[in-house]
Amino acid sequence: MTGVDKAGAERQAPEQQETHALRPRNRRPRRPAKPGPKGVVRSLPLVLLAVVIAALAVPMGLGVAPGFFGPGVFGVAGAPAPTVPAWQQVPKQLNRTQVVGPLDASAPVPLAADVTSQLNALLTPDGGGDFTGFVEDALTGLPLYDRDGAKNRVPASNMKLLTAVSALRAIGPETRFTTRVLVGATPSTIILGAGGDVLLGDGPSRPNDVLGHAGLETLAADAVKALQDRGVKGPVTVQLDDGLFTGPALNPAWSPDDVAAGETAPIHPLALNSARTSPGATTGPRPQDAALAAAEAFAGKLQAAGAAAGITVVPGVERATAPAGKQDVLAGVLSATVREQVDLMLETSDNYLAEVFGRLAALSMGKPGSNDGATAAVSAQVAELGIATDSMHLADVSGLALGNQVSARQFADVVRAITSGPDTRLRAALAGFPVAGLTGTLGDRYVDATTSQGAGLVRAKTGTLNSVIALSGYVVDANGRLLVFSFIGNGLTPGATGNKVALDRSATALASCGCRAG
Repeated sequence: MTGVDKAGAERQAPEQQETHALRPRNRRPRRPAKPGPKGVVRSLPLVLLAVVIAALAVPMGLGVAPGFFGPGVFGVAGAPAPTVPAWQQVPKQLNRTQVVGPLDASAPVPLAADVTSQLNALLTPDGGGDFTGFVEDALTGLPLYDRDGAKNRVPASNMKLLTAVSALRAIGPETRFTTRVLVGATPSTIILGAGGDVLLGDGPSRPNDVLGHAGLETLAADAVKALQDRGVKGPVTVQLDDGLFTGPALNPAWSPDDVAAGETAPIHPLALNSARTSPGATTGPRPQDAALAAAEAFAGKLQAAGAAAGITVVPGVERATAPAGKQDVLAGVLSATVREQVDLMLETSDNYLAEVFGRLAALSMGKPGSNDGATAAVSAQVAELGIATDSMHLADVSGLALGNQVSARQFADVVRAITSGPDTRLRAALAGFPVAGLTGTLGDRYVDATTSQGAGLVRAKTGTLNSVIALSGYVVDANGRLLVFSFIGNGLTPGATGNKVALDRSATALASCGCRAG
């Protein structure tokens, strides 16, 4: 495998929330990304804002495949006759209304020779290692660039693209997970039942948020009211049933050092803040038993909520199994939808959430909720899209493991399935792709003279390990043609800044491509 040192085991420095600035790797710490552009708009110069907000309209038009490729083009109202395409013009005023007409299916397809010439000049490593890449026309699947596109690579967090489509297909974009409070063996024994929500908040439910959509404070208040209605005073014993997942909570393919550094944690079907110590935490150690930590937090909220009603709570939480058969439910809170959580996972590159989604997809397919079940489920879902998976090997579903082997062409094909394939459920992932220079893990990229033309236009999932870097996404070129791409570097010189720039310049070249029509 590329990227393995003489001792045979490479130390990876995976990105925290994709950049993973936990250990010095010449990386700047990243501010936590928020879903959508609102939280970062104030930090951008006005001109870049104008470009970006105009460009954000593009992916919003990708919602339904038939309309996507229907007749018509989109432009800027009141703008003078453009010298470059309307979708790349700076608007006269900022407008948050993101509505566009369909793309023109007759837009010319770039010549593969021109695309190849441009990308070969840009896609060069900074030091050791090499890049593979694949670009194709989204509508036809016509290959426009192929540099060892079928070669297996360590993909880092690009793995989350496979997990995203698997969750949307197997679980469903509008599905929500319920965290329940059940009656246990006695009326004064209650069981907190894990339902797969690892984005719980410790305060009241926040219906407009994804992280913290369901809150333990709300759940505790509802449970206290139900206990009051039943005349239960306590002392109330709190138990935890988190038996939804099976097998080892830690994937043996992960480095213990990465776990200790907080890149991920033992996987449970219940957690606060995606197994972080606080909503704003993106680095540092995680709870090593996120489910028990959440249950103990719930017991504290129950004690506080029950004080006025004279309900007391026995200190401590123990694990138990909820009674079989029809369950007596005291209260429950619903998570954000799968589509909203998938978008958050992609934008912030949340390793923990990705692993949870893999296990939940496996359960939805009748497979064990384990790491092996998750990798099998993701492989099966990708295969059902008509993408060849015989050469693919998955060691995890978040991208932390160096044992993952996926090709650039397979990633490009997955992006094509998301943007323009027949399964419209996958359109739900479009909003999660980070936007160059604006959101998520691309928020602080595309800022220099060689890449700024791609700001607001390139939308792509990033991936970074110590000697691995990847970028897979989509862009509308200067002729109005939707292109999908994947670039993956392996065996790279750790810390070499030119490798990330090479990927960004290559994607920018696609966005600016006025390549001769084929």
